[in-house]
Amino acid sequence: MAKRKTQAKKPETVKVEDHWLADDLEGQLSVDVYQKHDAIVVKSTIAGVEPEDLDIFLNRDMLTIKGKREHAESVQQGEYFVRECYWGKFSRTIILPSDVKSEDAKATLKDGVLTIVMPKAQHSRNIPVKLIS
Repeated sequence: MAKRKTQAKKPETVKVEDHWLADDLEGQLSVDVYQKHDAIVVKSTIAGVEPEDLDIFLNRDMLTIKGKREHAESVQQGEYFVRECYWGKFSRTIILPSDVKSEDAKATLKDGVLTIVMPKAQHSRNIPVKLIS
């Protein structure tokens, strides 16, 4: 029985589009959200962001973090070997698991880590609901 020769297929060239790197798009900020006994805590690594380039908005159970990270040098697209860092505008809106006291929230930026601590709002009143039949 004669063996058939099979030619190895050449790997296909896949064109990678860099549309996600366009200047008009916003990156999404990665966050950790957890709770302590009396507070909700949000942490995010935002190294390279200046405090004046960061906005934090809080309204009861919704937190929005917006900012921008400027790239200090100009590098042409063809000069990159690997491009994983995100430069430009970013934002993230988080629905919190409970209402918080917006006026008592505190944010700190230390060593490139943003930490937002928001005391939980206490809802200790039980409101009876009348059943109408």
